[in-house]
Amino acid sequence: MNSPSPSPWLPTLTLLILSLPIIFFFTSHLLPPPPVSLPDELDDLTLFRRASDPTRLPKSRLGSTNSKPTIAFLFLTNTHLHFAPLWQRFFSPNYPDLYNVYVHADPTVKPYINPPGGIFLKTRFIPAKQTRRGTALLIAAARRLIATAILDDPENQFFALVSQHCIPLHSFQFVYDKLFEVDSHQLAELRLLEYKSFIEIIDKDDNLWDRYTARGDNVMVPEVKFESFRVGSQFFTLTRRHALMVVKERRLWKKFRLPCLRPQSCYLEEHYFSTFLAGEDPKGWAGYTLTRVNWTDSVNGHPHTYYLSELSPELIYNLRKSSFAQPYMFARKFSPDCLKPLMDMADSVIFRD
Repeated sequence: MNSPSPSPWLPTLTLLILSLPIIFFFTSHLLPPPPVSLPDELDDLTLFRRASDPTRLPKSRLGSTNSKPTIAFLFLTNTHLHFAPLWQRFFSPNYPDLYNVYVHADPTVKPYINPPGGIFLKTRFIPAKQTRRGTALLIAAARRLIATAILDDPENQFFALVSQHCIPLHSFQFVYDKLFEVDSHQLAELRLLEYKSFIEIIDKDDNLWDRYTARGDNVMVPEVKFESFRVGSQFFTLTRRHALMVVKERRLWKKFRLPCLRPQSCYLEEHYFSTFLAGEDPKGWAGYTLTRVNWTDSVNGHPHTYYLSELSPELIYNLRKSSFAQPYMFARKFSPDCLKPLMDMADSVIFRD
């Protein structure tokens, strides 16, 4: 009886089986790991609870000789990141372990907002939801960014919220050194450093009552009384301690998320964080923001937008100036056509401190 002839596929199959260990090695060791992200189905309440639960969080290595604290940059955007090349220059390769970047990009925007590449390949594009100006959606998005950054890296000690219209006014090293500078008395006492948050908190404003009653009379009480209602810039830089407070907060949130009867007076993103931190920790914040905004000729609640014709080194120098202890680190609002001249003056002006 003749024996069956071997299958013509047998050598190929044998070679494939023998190659599996090599393929596994290359895919598991040489390919870059996927970016850290949270599952899309993770609801906000679960996210906030995880971020505020100390039993779930790894202990920070702050103080260890093997690591340094980092800054979490939180981009809140509903357009492409027009100034990504400038921020890429800001996030110099010389400081890869001193920052993390997170982006909340409105998923309802068409065309979809994609990672711009370059240094932003390190970016975490977090699971996002729709945002809309003058609604609680912007507050939720900011809290979502903060909670994700808390969970992602225990070394994130400052959380800087910026927009797609923001630009840096100094080099990264300058910003880092200013945020983490240590007072001499803190070193002498050898105690845990307690940095302040840079958030604008204003208690006197001509429109404060209209903003407070935008949801109706007596709607905010008893959780938020008028005398404790505050207003401030939407963009801030929080310490980790305050960031944890924000994601834990529930009491004020149930009031601020209520719908507004007068949307023209209702800018929740300018009220919620300032009101909460003013009451929760009266001495823990600087009272001003590090992001310069020009309100001199605002239109429909939007600040002045800088266009190509206004750009100059003198503008950058003037935007840096501050009457507070710290100079301004960032500025808004800039139109996309400003990118090229900003890049042209990046090394000679913006990042030359």
